[in-house]
Amino acid sequence: MCYYIDMKYYLIYIAIMSITGFMLYGIDKLKAMHSRFRIRESVLLSVGFFGGAAGAILGMIFFRHKTRHWYFWFVNAVGAALQILGLYLIWRWL
Repeated sequence: MCYYIDMKYYLIYIAIMSITGFMLYGIDKLKAMHSRFRIRESVLLSVGFFGGAAGAILGMIFFRHKTRHWYFWFVNAVGAALQILGLYLIWRWL
């Protein structure tokens, strides 16, 4: 029972962060196209690293935004690896 609850909350957290990351990349791209105040790069990178890597990577590709910056790919890839590792650890030891 405890395993199911922990896994459920972790997956809900990852899903919410991924949706948030995807939306932030879309909003930032829209603001960039209209020369408006932008979302800070640190916010985009933080959301990707701390749970939203899937959505951030999909947002980068879908909106063609920040794809030329190597550090966006790197931070989101490391975030994705850590999120997969967290999923494995919950599955393995709980």
